[in-house]
Amino acid sequence: MKDPRMTHYAIIMLLAGIGIPTLAALNAALGQRLGSPAAAAVVLFCVAMLTTLAVWAATGGRGMSGLLTAPRHLFLGGCLVAFYVLSVTFIAPHFGVGNAIFFVLVGQLISAAAIDHFGLFGARVSPLSLTRATGIGVMMLGVWITQRA
Repeated sequence: MKDPRMTHYAIIMLLAGIGIPTLAALNAALGQRLGSPAAAAVVLFCVAMLTTLAVWAATGGRGMSGLLTAPRHLFLGGCLVAFYVLSVTFIAPHFGVGNAIFFVLVGQLISAAAIDHFGLFGARVSPLSLTRATGIGVMMLGVWITQRA
């Protein structure tokens, strides 16, 4: 029997996916209003930190004991999210939110397939079969079709 949590996980990730282009559009507009994409990113990360701290505190405030012993490469996620926010905040007003997110989605499909195939960073291994590669290709094609003007 399928795990009933999978539907909840799918819904949460769908909402997160809806949030990505929304975040891009909002932060791009803030960057233009402030005259600085970097300033908009600083504001975004301050709001995000306060939100995350509130959730962390509300859920018991545990989990920091292994912070000092965690492998340093695990902290690169912060650099990657900063790169994403800074790049989309700067590029979206010039390139369009849809075009920017198109390339983000293509990059996500490629990197997700590689991470799953090789089990990188402790991810569950899910080999890249011909069927899965075809599905990813169809998804890429679909995203490309939506962006053709």
